Amino acid sequence: MASRNRNSAASAPARRSNRGRIRADWDLYLLLVPGIAVLLLFKYVPMYGILIAFQDFRIFDGMSGSEWVGLDNFRRLFTSDDFLHVFVNTIAISLLKLVFLFPLPIVAAILLNELKNMAFRKSVQTVVYLPHFLSWIIVSGLFIDLLSINGGLVNKLLSQLGADPIPFFLSNDYFRGVLVATAGWKETGWSTIVYLAAFSTIDPGLYEAAKIDGASRLRQIWHITLPGIAPIIVLMLILRLGSIFAGDTEQILAMYNSTVYKSADIIGTYVYRMGLGKQEYSFTTAVGLFESVIGFALIIGGNYLSRKYLRRGIW
Repeated sequence: MASRNRNSAASAPARRSNRGRIRADWDLYLLLVPGIAVLLLFKYVPMYGILIAFQDFRIFDGMSGSEWVGLDNFRRLFTSDDFLHVFVNTIAISLLKLVFLFPLPIVAAILLNELKNMAFRKSVQTVVYLPHFLSWIIVSGLFIDLLSINGGLVNKLLSQLGADPIPFFLSNDYFRGVLVATAGWKETGWSTIVYLAAFSTIDPGLYEAAKIDGASRLRQIWHITLPGIAPIIVLMLILRLGSIFAGDTEQILAMYNSTVYKSADIIGTYVYRMGLGKQEYSFTTAVGLFESVIGFALIIGGNYLSRKYLRRGIW
C-alpha cells in the first residue's frame, strides 16, 4: 500500500508538468488536430472494412446483411494458383527495384554533393527532380513512344545498327527491365533529396581533418560521408521493405497488357482486376489484408535486425 502511494505521489507532479506544457503550447497542440483528424478519418476508420475479408460480401446487402464465412476467403487465397503466381511476380519485381534502384539515390546525392559550381549543381538537381512530378500515365506514354516496336526511337537505332526490333512492352523477357528502368528514371532524383538533407548533419571539420591526413575524396566519402548518412540509409531501407508488396501498382497498370501478365501481374493489379473487374470484394479484401500484414511484419523484422546487427533502427 505504501509503495502504491509513493508511485501515485511521484506521478502527480509528472501529470501536472504535462498539463503545464500543454497549456503553455496549446496553439502548437491545436495545429495537431487537423492532422490527427485526417489520420483517423482516412487511415483508421476504413479499417472497419477489413471485416469484408471474413464475409461473402454482397454490395446490395451491405456488411450487416452479408453472410459471415470466416476464413474461407483466406483458404481460397492460399490454395489459388493465380495468387501464387502474382505473389512471386510481386516479390521478383520489388527485389529487382530494391537491388538496382535503392543505391542510385545515394550515389546521385554523393555526386551532386561533390559539385562545387552551385549554379550547375542546382540546374542538375532541377533536371533530375522533374520526372517525379510527371504522372505514370505521362511516363508510360513517353516510354511507349520511345520503345515502340513500330517507329520507336530505340528500335529505329537498333534497326540502323542491323539488330532486330525488340518488343519491350510485349515480351515477358524485357518487361520487368522496362519497369525497373522507368521507375529509376522517374524517382531516383526525388529520392536524393533525403540524402542531400542528411549531408548537412555531417561535421565539416571531419573533412578538413581527413584532408590534413591526406585522405582522397573517395576515402572521405567512404569513411565520413557514408557512415554519416548511415542512419538515413537504414531508415529508408526499412521503409522500403515495408512497401515491398506494394509493387508500384499504378506504374504497372499504366504500362502492362495481357501479353505480359505472366511476368508483370502483381498483387495490386490482381486485386484491381478481381475486385473491380469481377466484383469479388471479399476475396480481394483478404488479399489486401494479407499484403498489409506481411508488410507490417517486414518493417518490424527489418527494424529488429537493424538494431541487432547495426545498432540503428526506426525505434
